[in-house]
Amino acid sequence: MQLVFASNNKNKILEIQSILPASIKILSLEDIGCLEEIPETADTIEGNAILKANYVTRNYGHDCFADDTGLEVAALNGEPGVYSARYAGEQRNADDNMDKLLKALSNKNNRNAQFKTVIALNIKGKQELFTGVAKGEITLEKTGNKGFGYDPIFQPLGYKKTFAELSLEIKNEISHRGKATQQLINFLRKSS
Repeated sequence: MQLVFASNNKNKILEIQSILPASIKILSLEDIGCLEEIPETADTIEGNAILKANYVTRNYGHDCFADDTGLEVAALNGEPGVYSARYAGEQRNADDNMDKLLKALSNKNNRNAQFKTVIALNIKGKQELFTGVAKGEITLEKTGNKGFGYDPIFQPLGYKKTFAELSLEIKNEISHRGKATQQLINFLRKSS
């Protein structure tokens, strides 16, 4: 089976492909000739995943899936949430985003947070949604050099290390994206 993953984020594509069984081959947006920036104008994580999947299906005619992820911090009323990638500005710089978040939490005791990923799958004219959540807390400083995004400051519940310090195998088992992708795999297995 071949599915388009509506992303050009190489880290994300690698992470998803490492979770999927070998029988499912992922094509990136670049692979199908989609070089434009797909608008992410929804005000929810679910909405952005749906927008991206629908864009690819409508404009390129492919079965596909798209994800959107947000980091929701309790002490900041769920921010940065849907704006996680652009939290510190349109340049979408992970270090700037982490620095802004650490500064916003500098006088807060509650550092509870969760990552939430929603995958929208468009297949055979139908749409399915899968949601994965990873609970944890924001650390006081960046540690680790694996992963991407907010991984160096997110410590998942039950672990003494950040996502950026964990192996990809462990991260894929416990992460928001790993959980949502597992639901996607289970659905694809049942329907094939």
